[in-house]
Amino acid sequence: MKVLLIIPAYNEQENIEKTVKTIKDNNKDIDYIVINDGSKDNTPKILNEKNINHIDLVNNLGIGGAVQTGYKYAYENNYDIAIQFDGDGQHDINCIDKIIEPLVNEQVDMCIGTRYLDKSSSKFQSTFIRRLGSNIISLCIKICTGAKITDPTSGFRAVNKKVIEEFAKHYPTEYPEPESTVSLLVNKYKIKEVPVNMNEREGGNSSLTLNLWKPVDYMIKVILAIIVDSISFRRKGGKK
Repeated sequence: MKVLLIIPAYNEQENIEKTVKTIKDNNKDIDYIVINDGSKDNTPKILNEKNINHIDLVNNLGIGGAVQTGYKYAYENNYDIAIQFDGDGQHDINCIDKIIEPLVNEQVDMCIGTRYLDKSSSKFQSTFIRRLGSNIISLCIKICTGAKITDPTSGFRAVNKKVIEEFAKHYPTEYPEPESTVSLLVNKYKIKEVPVNMNEREGGNSSLTLNLWKPVDYMIKVILAIIVDSISFRRKGGKK
């Protein structure tokens, strides 16, 4: 099976080279593509000088636009499985086999790596406010779709060929992880979570840690988006 790692990167000069090195050193038969999302720091220079396989976006599209670019690349190059993999070093390359196994066995359409299904599996559990927000978003998804997703904002996700095509054509830009999960659930795709290890960022800052109120604002907007999306998907027969 052809497997692709999609690595969105915005101003990841402190992390991107090491992240790609861990992938290459792991000796797995997996391709990767870094999506440079209009970085303003030395990320483009590092990608070019180190001959890292990448696509440069002229403008910053945000995480949704960057990841969809990766899905378009996966679709156009006929990949069987695509995996979202953060450029900041938080995702553990050693968990790749675990996250793609349900797809290889054709049990599900998407598999999400979670810190919270088995908390002993991950060294890093995030801050209290972000865990609280994640729990509230998870409850909202449960109410709207009937499915329990323990880590709804996890960006460590693998999808099959069918979902690659879906995401290449339609992918949320504002709150991509929870919104795309709701979209798949309403459209009757099968989703599973597996426990994975996640690491704390080694450099740079997450956009949600730069402002005390940003996680709260994010949580409220995500909940509203989930409610609107779930209603919209159902009214249009499952397709947004």
